[in-house]
Amino acid sequence: MTSTDHNATPTVEPASFAVPPGWGHELRQTLALAWPLAVAQLAQNALLTTDVIMMGWLGPSALAAGSLATAFLNTFLIGAISMVGAVAALVAQDRGRRDIRGVRRTFRQGLWVAIALAAILVPLLWQIRPILLALGQDPAAVLLAESYVHQAVPLLFPALMLIVLRSFLAAFQDTRIVLVITVVGIFVNAGANWVLMFGNLGFPRLELQGAALATLIVNTFMMLLMAAYVLTHRRYRRYHLLGRFWRPDWPRFFSLLRVGAPIGLMVLAEVGLFTAAALLMGLLGTDELAAHAVALQCSSLAFMLPLGLSQATTVRVGLAYGRKDRVAVGRAGWTSLGLTLAFMCLTATSFLVFPTVIVGLFLDPANAGNAQALALAAAYLGIAGLFQLADGAQVSAAGALRGLTDTTMPMVIALIGYWAVGLPVAYVLGFVFDLRGVGVWIGLAAGLGLVAVVLNVRFALRDRLGLVPGA
Repeated sequence: MTSTDHNATPTVEPASFAVPPGWGHELRQTLALAWPLAVAQLAQNALLTTDVIMMGWLGPSALAAGSLATAFLNTFLIGAISMVGAVAALVAQDRGRRDIRGVRRTFRQGLWVAIALAAILVPLLWQIRPILLALGQDPAAVLLAESYVHQAVPLLFPALMLIVLRSFLAAFQDTRIVLVITVVGIFVNAGANWVLMFGNLGFPRLELQGAALATLIVNTFMMLLMAAYVLTHRRYRRYHLLGRFWRPDWPRFFSLLRVGAPIGLMVLAEVGLFTAAALLMGLLGTDELAAHAVALQCSSLAFMLPLGLSQATTVRVGLAYGRKDRVAVGRAGWTSLGLTLAFMCLTATSFLVFPTVIVGLFLDPANAGNAQALALAAAYLGIAGLFQLADGAQVSAAGALRGLTDTTMPMVIALIGYWAVGLPVAYVLGFVFDLRGVGVWIGLAAGLGLVAVVLNVRFALRDRLGLVPGA
């Protein structure tokens, strides 16, 4: 036992979570774990949507500056969130081994990693003004964006610790509380925005700074609520999760970084691909950019259920990996892939059969000025329908490989697929062959398709590659 642990605490977890084998049981377990995570992802999107809507009430200048600020902030935040999300895979493996001490070590050092990342990113994000000015952004918008980020940047600490808590609960397949707290957060966020942005109930009118403060408040509130649940629930008290929290555990700290850093870079590679696609669309014109935004929003909403399934897959594969159960590893991974493809077939069919109806929910068909953007959005959505299966397959395989703590090679595969294939194909088809926005979206599909195929082949060859203990 290390010096950081309590001697009186048992080190082996009872096998209460052990499950009988079978595809039907795996299907039920995966669905029970995944649906609250998927709905929680939708609720998280609703938090951002609420902010955008209420910023729009302040006027176009505030909306533009707020969008600029949140895009800048969220780029770094998404990467950091992906890194600390590695807690789910490692805690699941600890549980698979029935290692109480390992669960405790991973949780503590997950919080250490979250705090360290926030401490590194805060001074970087504080420099938003020189960074955005160097990128050629409008100085007036940059000043407003800076006021937002300077108020909001402390949220990195509660936001990243919240992800550690959420990942811990996911590893214990206790996800409904995650959904409940996220939904409560939507209402807290909307209320705080209404009070602080617009000066209601006697508060000063802070406008964008009020939106930033509300975001900080809701993240802190959600983190404290989830921490109270984890630290007081009888199921988790025996782990003594915060006992001797101040004592370092460098081996586990760096293990989390080794697993988490490639995940963060992989996610940033995909986010960066779509950001680059938006920049290419901006070169083509306003209608193309508006149509791209509509099609991308539809694809993002459809992606929430596969993303929740992917998070559940990481846990299910991690539990089997910890038990050294090679058969259960494959069963968990392929069950997730089957569920994901079944759902993505539905969204693909919707995008291919009803593109005009769907984009009409975002752009008013009665407005003659929207005709070109509507036609383009319908075309892009049709292409998005074609790559729905690839998008689902790549996130499913990535989740399964994370459960095996195989993250470095998937990161390399993603970088090659997205940036050496996807973006060049998008540029060549869009600008050299003059397919314009359609060519850009075909490039996105090509990148996603390549990554999906290679990641699934890697999971299929997991035994031969030595990714599973005892294989």
